[in-house]
Amino acid sequence: MRKELPQQLLRELLKNSKRSDRELAKVLGVSQPTITRARHKLEREGLIQNYTIVPDFGKMGFEILAFTFVKMRADVRLQATFEQARKQATEFPNVIFASPGEGSGMTGVVMSFHKNYTEYHKTLNRLRVDWKEFTEEIESFVVSMGDGGAYKRLSLSCLGDLPL
Repeated sequence: MRKELPQQLLRELLKNSKRSDRELAKVLGVSQPTITRARHKLEREGLIQNYTIVPDFGKMGFEILAFTFVKMRADVRLQATFEQARKQATEFPNVIFASPGEGSGMTGVVMSFHKNYTEYHKTLNRLRVDWKEFTEEIESFVVSMGDGGAYKRLSLSCLGDLPL
């Protein structure tokens, strides 16, 4: 197997993960069984975690995308507390991403979709209550999904065109 094949395959899958192994083999100039082996290896190694779509969230009925920034208490960096915070983050079904980070005086971020402002507000209040032992401060940045005002739609496909 060519050394660069796994990276090339990943890039092609980022562009369109719906393509068959046969089609990917043709594009990459290798056999279909080679692509199948390479794909399975990428899955086993965790480079491919799942296959999904990127829908039109506004048409799905989500009016709000919220970026909630949290300032975590200093002792949260301890592994046991971090694991407890991670577990609680999974209990919010509308949260699509939560992670520690750095910037603007904040140390974590939560991304979530909401059907309306009332749902967003309830989630924010629940976050404030459930995470009160972990956080010092919580702030949000809210994006309206229904007005079609996005400059660039959410997608990972553009990553397939970045240089190796």
